[in-house]
Amino acid sequence: MSNMMLSEQEQIRRNSLDELRKLGINPYPAAEYKTNVFAQDILQNFITEKNNFQDVSLAGRIMSRRIMGNASFAELMDSSGRIQIYIRRDDICPGEDKTMYNTVFKHLLDIGDIIGVKGPVFKTQMGETTVHVKEFTILSKSIRPLPIVKEKDGILYDAVTDPEMRYRQRYVDLIVNPHIRDVFRKRTQIVQSMRELFNSRGYLEVETPILQPIPGGAAARPFITHHNTLDIPLYLRIADELYLKRLIVGGFEGVYEFAKDFRNEGMDRNHNPEFTVMEIYIAYKDYNWMMNFTEEIIKKVALDLHGKTEVIYGDKIINLNPPFKRISMLDAIKEHTGIDITGMDENGLRKVCDNLEVPHTVEMGKGKLIDAIFSEKCEHNYVQPTFIIDYPTETSPLTKMHRSKPGLTERFELMINGKEIANAYSELNDPIDQMERFQDQLRLSEKGDEEAMFIDLDFVRALEYGMPPTSGMGIGIDRLTMLLTNQPSIQDVLLFPQMKPESHKPKIEFHKEEFTEHGIPEEWIEPLRKLGFNSFLKLKEVKAGKLFNDLCGYNKKNKLGLTNPSLDDVKRWLEQIV
Repeated sequence: MSNMMLSEQEQIRRNSLDELRKLGINPYPAAEYKTNVFAQDILQNFITEKNNFQDVSLAGRIMSRRIMGNASFAELMDSSGRIQIYIRRDDICPGEDKTMYNTVFKHLLDIGDIIGVKGPVFKTQMGETTVHVKEFTILSKSIRPLPIVKEKDGILYDAVTDPEMRYRQRYVDLIVNPHIRDVFRKRTQIVQSMRELFNSRGYLEVETPILQPIPGGAAARPFITHHNTLDIPLYLRIADELYLKRLIVGGFEGVYEFAKDFRNEGMDRNHNPEFTVMEIYIAYKDYNWMMNFTEEIIKKVALDLHGKTEVIYGDKIINLNPPFKRISMLDAIKEHTGIDITGMDENGLRKVCDNLEVPHTVEMGKGKLIDAIFSEKCEHNYVQPTFIIDYPTETSPLTKMHRSKPGLTERFELMINGKEIANAYSELNDPIDQMERFQDQLRLSEKGDEEAMFIDLDFVRALEYGMPPTSGMGIGIDRLTMLLTNQPSIQDVLLFPQMKPESHKPKIEFHKEEFTEHGIPEEWIEPLRKLGFNSFLKLKEVKAGKLFNDLCGYNKKNKLGLTNPSLDDVKRWLEQIV
């Protein structure tokens, strides 16, 4: 990268990098740096009277500095949090050579640099627990400046909130917004809590294929790729269901998987094309048993995470203590629209959609029309945990027919805060019925439904060998994490959410003529651009004195050798802006 492409701060840091190397200091050493403590361990356990923590070694990132002559303070942040450090010149430079303090620490280190420090712990006169540094080592030089975020007493000021930057540069987000790390720690705790419960019951965690010849187990549009060696199309899985049920056929009583699934569909605050789901299948159970088990899972996770079953989401308090409300999908529609759609054919349902102003298309069958009415008119009402049960056969091709309600299946979805959190069935294990359901899906596909299921003949063959009565359930880990960590968007609980590459973003056109025609000398146009003025009109946002100082400073720091403009010159430039 040429110097002219660098910002002023980036150039200063690269100059410091060069100076460190000239001093014989490797800014990126290879050797292990042994630490024996974390910042939070010290802050929570240091007791002055016991004089403990007298030989600590910790490493972290410099987040602030206060240079005060021959002694300075700084804040160091490791994976556990921040701690103050105190550095005195004569402690780290006991001999005549004071370079490590006077030059390296004071002038060549920057906020964002990673260092290791060793020394005893003490409390300042202000009562702040502090590491008295006797030795420090540069572990990594940061050559790109961090956004400035202030923190006092655990409260962040000027936190970085721009979603574009936070999601695209998650590494920066995690540095400057350390509370975000807690969201992802809790996400891991959620998964671990479930694993503990499943393992305690003897259920086996397994792995199933991500690349599949037939994308099955859900109604969704898949991603497609090509296997060169086999010369066949393959699909990224949309669900794990059919493979997990094959394992039940094979003799396992209970299997589960935490899996990445992929659906080539829309993106919004609740949907990402790559998402995480937990699916579990247990032999000799039905959907009634699975509802009780789902309540147990949700309660355990909430207690493990928060120590209570009440959680705050936005301005709502949601109680996750069982039992949860249960209502059939048809009763839910009747409750919220006043219309009883029981027994209606496709034409009748289309008329209901028209009357209720529910969007629908010609390829949608009876089941999808019912689902559209529920999604549009009912779903958002279920803030407290509610099991929506007994779905139409057309939307549940892998589910057993209801034992007492014709045209319906033994299926439930758990709704919390108006969103689906879990989906479960009494699994269809009749191979003849399953084949007929797949053929119904094929007809929907021919009608234009891009989400209709493929026919998986090998899965039907597995059922022909006999699958015991089974109940299966899937929980969306991303949505559950959103709920339990009070995050408004799925992007907030994904470390690296899917985004359009920066190279695809529209570029702002830069026109040099805009500047020259207003009397700005050509040699100052690139410095203005590097200072963020991509168009002449952007100069409206700056005062003449500040622009004058910034240009002179940029010229000096980058050693451009240009003749500085006068303050009057800069004022004349700005006076021409309309």
